[in-house]
Amino acid sequence: MPRNATTAMRAAALATPQERAALGKEARRHTPRSSHAEYEPAPHRPDPLSILEAQSAARVPELVPIRYGRMTESPFRFYRGAAAIMAADLADTPRSGITAQLCGDAHLLNFRLLASPERQLMFDINDFDETLPGPWEWDVKRLAASLVIAGRANDFDDAERARIVSSTVRAYREAMIRFAAEGNLDVWYAKIDADQLAALASGKLHKRGRRNLARAMAKARTRDSLQTFAKVAERVDGRTRIAADPPLLVPISHLLPDVERSALESRFRSLIERYGRTLPSDRRTLLEDYRLADVARKVVGVGSVGTRCWIFLLLGRDDQDPLFLQAKEADTSVLAEHVGASQYRNQGERVVSGQRLMQATSDIFLGWERVDGIDGRQRDFYVRQLRDWKGIAMPERMRPKDMRAFGELCGVTLARAHARSGDRIAIAAYLGKGDPFDRALATFAEAYADQNEHDHQALVDAVRAGRLPAEELPTS
Repeated sequence: MPRNATTAMRAAALATPQERAALGKEARRHTPRSSHAEYEPAPHRPDPLSILEAQSAARVPELVPIRYGRMTESPFRFYRGAAAIMAADLADTPRSGITAQLCGDAHLLNFRLLASPERQLMFDINDFDETLPGPWEWDVKRLAASLVIAGRANDFDDAERARIVSSTVRAYREAMIRFAAEGNLDVWYAKIDADQLAALASGKLHKRGRRNLARAMAKARTRDSLQTFAKVAERVDGRTRIAADPPLLVPISHLLPDVERSALESRFRSLIERYGRTLPSDRRTLLEDYRLADVARKVVGVGSVGTRCWIFLLLGRDDQDPLFLQAKEADTSVLAEHVGASQYRNQGERVVSGQRLMQATSDIFLGWERVDGIDGRQRDFYVRQLRDWKGIAMPERMRPKDMRAFGELCGVTLARAHARSGDRIAIAAYLGKGDPFDRALATFAEAYADQNEHDHQALVDAVRAGRLPAEELPTS
């Protein structure tokens, strides 16, 4: 656990509940809850395109145009890739002074279905590339703004968007108040599983929304290594390989000549062996029962496009027993410049630590490693299963009531994640039973959605002017 998150938890453990609540109420004096409505671009606001270009400078050059192409598609796609821009903007907004482990990129599509080790379908936060301890408000604000941006894309009116955001933030606030009254183990064991989702849907969603959720849950259970194997594997000269789908999926046999490829394959075998040491002993034993069959470079997401991401095809009992792992490059969090560096020297370990802390349950193959690239540079990676019952929301299909229910679900999930690492009693006392914070974030989210649209248009204009390269490609 990062040092400042650990320190906060230890300090909270030494204080009485009354002292912790007093801390939260005192924070209202220097940072009123209504102040979180404020958003104005700072006079010294850095050029958002320069932030994107600085990130791109460290990425695979031929993949950078794909990233820009995806970000130009819509304001929401831009927002997904603009976590670094928003982190810089949030640094100039009011802070309560209370911290928690942050997701760092808590937009609505980073809340999704996934599998627990016990093969239960869960709902949780999924993406932790930017995780670090920081002001808990930042995650809530990023979630709130994403709902407004998605609502605008669906042509929801001002009142509908305001209800969605205020309901989401109220759900966060009320959940935090409940967690503040619970014991530590009760908070730690809290989760949202398939049965709870179905129960929530019965009272919150229209018939179409319930039908869409049932389909999404059924589909999620099919998204595993076997499904991926059927889609991307092929037999070549009697061996099972990953089929090429350039530029989104490129086997290393297509990337490098034989000699260099052999050296890289050897490094990948070493990576898997060493990464296995970061797993618990039982899971390390399971991993050792697989052999590496092939490796490919994969383009993933929006904000991550251009970072180095490899998928490994491993085979177990026989050639029909696949396991797909994903090794994703982990760079310094976009939050670090504003909240301080992680205590972890390996950025992959930073990601894994944050994920294990915030999620109710994590992938059994989640681990990390550092490797030397073919260019001689050391890079940090975290490793997990490529697919393990993952199901993602489709906001474009949501009616206002559906998005409101989904936002509330995200709000509760985020509160549980923050309650595990931050001082939940202080946060709950700061938020209180009234709605000033709920209303403030509805105002903030609209203002920041305006900023996001302006930044998106700046990127579109830069691409049209030839300042930045962009490719039109199928999205994954």
